[in-house]
Amino acid sequence: MTNNQILIIEEALRANLRNKFQNYNPEPAVMPFHTRLLGRDRLALYSFIQSLYTTFGTSIYEPVAKELGSLQFGSALLQQVSGNLISSEAHRVIQNIMDNLSTATSMPNKRDETEAIRAVCTQGDMKQVKPTKVDLKLITHDGTIYLIDIKTVKPNSGEFKGFKRMLLEWVAATLAINPEANVHSLIAIPYNPYEPDQYNRWTMRGMIDLDQELKVANEFWDFVGGAGAYIDLLDIFERVGIELRPEIDDYFRRFNNN
Repeated sequence: MTNNQILIIEEALRANLRNKFQNYNPEPAVMPFHTRLLGRDRLALYSFIQSLYTTFGTSIYEPVAKELGSLQFGSALLQQVSGNLISSEAHRVIQNIMDNLSTATSMPNKRDETEAIRAVCTQGDMKQVKPTKVDLKLITHDGTIYLIDIKTVKPNSGEFKGFKRMLLEWVAATLAINPEANVHSLIAIPYNPYEPDQYNRWTMRGMIDLDQELKVANEFWDFVGGAGAYIDLLDIFERVGIELRPEIDDYFRRFNNN
């Protein structure tokens, strides 16, 4: 990570927190027992953290990933459309893949699935589609495409069927534009909520190709920003947090004065 990238990320964190302070209004819920037990400042802080948590993906993770990827890759773009057409035969192949995975007739194999879609990506009728936008699109200097969906919460096992279909549709829409494209679609989870234990991947097994369709914590950040990017990011967040701690404490202390 370059010094300039570090400065850009640090300033983005400061600006994001300060902007959140300026526009934040705690929900006016009356919680008399909680308030008397914990204090209004702690309840306000809890509400603030919950609000911040829901916006971390678009306001922090995505722009940071784009900044890191801009040096490692030929192109790094946010909120991209994978394409707007998928062939009727590709739809059929995707449905067959989903049926086989759902019934455990086959195990996920992203390379084979991609080649099966490639073989029919322009056959049949071209159907207009509106797939979910790609959070982060990376293109290497040799043209390899990575389409990444950044998840900011722990997905439950029931959601992975929808995620899998989305990843396959991104591939189909990309190949409909360029059947020769070297395209990969995957899910990224910015941190491991189970640390120091390994990420609980078993909930995805049977639907997601764990080697080809999932990157967690350092796997993701080091892929985007190069070796050591994950540790560098944690250090940046810690430095900015220590720097802004007096501002944070002052801001929430006022809730006990009202």
